Amino acid sequence: MTTGTLHHEIDHLEKAKLQLRKGAELLELAPGLVDRLETPDKIFQVHSPVRLDDGSVHMFAGYRVQHNNVLGPYTGGIRFHASVDLDKIKSLAMLMTWQCALVGLPYGGAKGGVTVDPHGLSLGELERVTRRHTADMIAVFDPQKDIPSPDYNTHPREMAWIMDTWSTNQGYAAPGVVTGKPEAIGGTQGRAQATGRGVVYALDELLRHHGRDWKGLRVVVQGFGKLGSVAAGLLHERGARVVAVSDLTGGIHDPEGLDIPDLLAYTRSHHFIRGYRGAAMLPEEDLLYLDCDVLIPASLGGQIHAGNADRIRAEYVIEGANAPTTFEADTILERRGVTVLPDIFVNSGGVIVSYFEWVQGTQQLFWTEGEVNDRLQAIMARAFNRVVQNVESRKVSYRMAAYIEGVGRVADAFKLRGLYP
Repeated sequence: MTTGTLHHEIDHLEKAKLQLRKGAELLELAPGLVDRLETPDKIFQVHSPVRLDDGSVHMFAGYRVQHNNVLGPYTGGIRFHASVDLDKIKSLAMLMTWQCALVGLPYGGAKGGVTVDPHGLSLGELERVTRRHTADMIAVFDPQKDIPSPDYNTHPREMAWIMDTWSTNQGYAAPGVVTGKPEAIGGTQGRAQATGRGVVYALDELLRHHGRDWKGLRVVVQGFGKLGSVAAGLLHERGARVVAVSDLTGGIHDPEGLDIPDLLAYTRSHHFIRGYRGAAMLPEEDLLYLDCDVLIPASLGGQIHAGNADRIRAEYVIEGANAPTTFEADTILERRGVTVLPDIFVNSGGVIVSYFEWVQGTQQLFWTEGEVNDRLQAIMARAFNRVVQNVESRKVSYRMAAYIEGVGRVADAFKLRGLYP
């Protein structure tokens, strides 16, 4: 069963609004301010014609939602996936606003995407889709206004094409227009591993707070892409026992612990885990229901929903993906005593190191990978401590505590800046 099949259809935008309203109620925000917080500043939609290798021309829908820039320029990933639609991009842009505020970045939230299955395109077709989408968004992207970054199915290669297309149209090299670039053209060390590393830092903070140890910790990672594979490797290094992983080709399981270095070597040459003979195969959905200490959903949204939340056997759910748990499932897991560490904190490593890249590019002063990782860990530790303070003082879940922190910072900025004119 593929990740696409597993994906549970939910109203992502409605879920995002429900979480916002719940947090706003705890913060006692005025209704007019809540309306302002849930409404995006600007929405851009394009239909880009691209010539395919067979000579035909296909139209690709593309989106960019700029949710809120009260704290700084917009930033947010560009994802390539067949399920991309406007409401989903709106919800992800909103989450990006809270995430940046939660971890203390001077950024606002945005998100973008193209409705396309990149695995069905040749390399040349993928480049033409990326460049045409960039050309159609040429007035939207800007180093001082809206800085895109990698997301699901986009990588440093696509970021290089975006930078080159934007720079060519402007007549000068503009490395600051996008983050997540290759190092050779202004990218930062540590960016490719940042989101996966941040997941491990987030779990590290939670375990320390709960007095737990890494050694022997049984972990399931759903999604072995650029996030999940990095997280699994770092978990293995810390002494955790990664007992199951999956990607879009299926799942593998070994209760004694997978040989993660061997699996990483296999996927580097074969791209997917399909065909790996070092563990037993199992349907991907079954991965979610394994007996484990930690479950890391690191694929698409809606994986844990009202229909399966009662079957989750993990003590901790660490949300590596965006919105992997539906609103209804959240309530079920909380009732059952499962601790959920929310996505807006857990997967913030990517945007934090994107911010580092933007700062380094602006200053033309670059840091070592060790400096990048140390700064990332320090920011996530500070954010976790603020979340814990809300958990303990307000007696709320980690998700609501994170929302209170993120939404509260944005609301405070609105109050301080006032309304123009």
